[in-house]
Amino acid sequence: MKKLWGGRFQSQGNAATNAFGASISFDYKLAEEDIKGSIAHVTMLATCGIVSESEKEDIIAGLQRIEEKIKAQTFEFSLAQEDIHLNIEQALHEEIGPVAGKLHTARSRNDQVATDMHLYLKKEVLAIIDKLVHLQTTLVKKADKHVDTLMPGYTHLQHAQPISFAHHLLAYYNMFKRDYERLQESIKRIDISPLGCAALAGTTFPIDRELTADLLGFSHLYSNSMDGVSDRDFIVEFLSNSSLIMVHLSRLCEELILWSSFEYQFIEMDDAYATGSSIMPQKKNPDYAELIRGKSGRVFGHLFGLLTVLKGTPLAYNKDLQEDKEGMFDTVQTISMSLEIMAGMIETMTVKKDKMAQSTETDFSNATELADYLVTKGIPFREAHEIVGKLVYDCLQKEIFLQDIPLSAYQEIAETIDNSVYNVLEARTAMNRRNSFGGTGSEQVRKAVQVAKKDLRLED
Repeated sequence: MKKLWGGRFQSQGNAATNAFGASISFDYKLAEEDIKGSIAHVTMLATCGIVSESEKEDIIAGLQRIEEKIKAQTFEFSLAQEDIHLNIEQALHEEIGPVAGKLHTARSRNDQVATDMHLYLKKEVLAIIDKLVHLQTTLVKKADKHVDTLMPGYTHLQHAQPISFAHHLLAYYNMFKRDYERLQESIKRIDISPLGCAALAGTTFPIDRELTADLLGFSHLYSNSMDGVSDRDFIVEFLSNSSLIMVHLSRLCEELILWSSFEYQFIEMDDAYATGSSIMPQKKNPDYAELIRGKSGRVFGHLFGLLTVLKGTPLAYNKDLQEDKEGMFDTVQTISMSLEIMAGMIETMTVKKDKMAQSTETDFSNATELADYLVTKGIPFREAHEIVGKLVYDCLQKEIFLQDIPLSAYQEIAETIDNSVYNVLEARTAMNRRNSFGGTGSEQVRKAVQVAKKDLRLED
């Protein structure tokens, strides 16, 4: 089959070579954007008098018929035509004849593909933002039900201090809020039109780039044609933002996996988000959380892969840039599905409040409370810290806890210690005394929930 760019060539590559160079196996996903860009481009050409109105109408009608076939899945993509652009242009030739050749006036595949990807990524990032907001909403609604639910807070995966389960969930809400802000901020670097930059140097035709930008809904234009066709920073930024989202999802998955284990039993995953074993009948595995945790690696890989592609490419366009798409497409799909699955897992999981609370009563997560209490009795904190550390050691030897130590033993440390020490040592008291801004006390957590609801425009 004759190549649309083949005028100066006397021979063509073999099937393996052509397949290696083609991108239609994945860039067919840009069909909608490619047709949208072409319609805007030919509309501008007609407005500027570069093609006639009748030619414009013929080209647009042909493109719309092709779009209908693509949507109906009756369009046959051809490997021989390499990419989405040439597939559509060849189909347009078959639809309307030689006038189809005028569509490519004053543009190159270089600015064409860049335009397609800007349009595609803008659409997908906005959709991902919606899914991120849904996950945030799910977390806040779950937190609202568990402000007073006690659980052990951890450092180094060791019991540290009693906290509110809602406080723990809101930590993830705040992570995803930053992810939301990063994605929103990135839109202004995606929302730029490269159309009209042509191959790299612009065009001799009297085009109107502002018109095509307006028709396509872009807010800005690339001011340098070489930058316009070679810039992939906006994709790198998307992959970077996506990597952080996957980090946050993976951290939450790790905790869900731990919490649902026999050793913790803090939560139970809904059956829809778990699987069984082919050999062990009792098993209920948190496979979907594990999959999200695992899929973080592929997103990180796409980021590093594109950075590696870009680091050695001189200006302007190089075929290396064909490697920018598959990772972007896969990341969009991975992030979208992961956010949906995570929201479902959080919404449907069962929280075992009694088990969580019990875990705070048979540990030493109240040790800091005792140290702070001794400070109120006039003992310097460093000395109080050492005293409590020794008490913890003694308790471990006797297999008791701080709340089991008799008052007489406490009064040997300071005569002013009275029965109030046992109230201080209660896990719920310990949680609620931390009422500083951003702390885990129920009063602060309720305020944080209300702030999050306001940010998300949720009504009580």
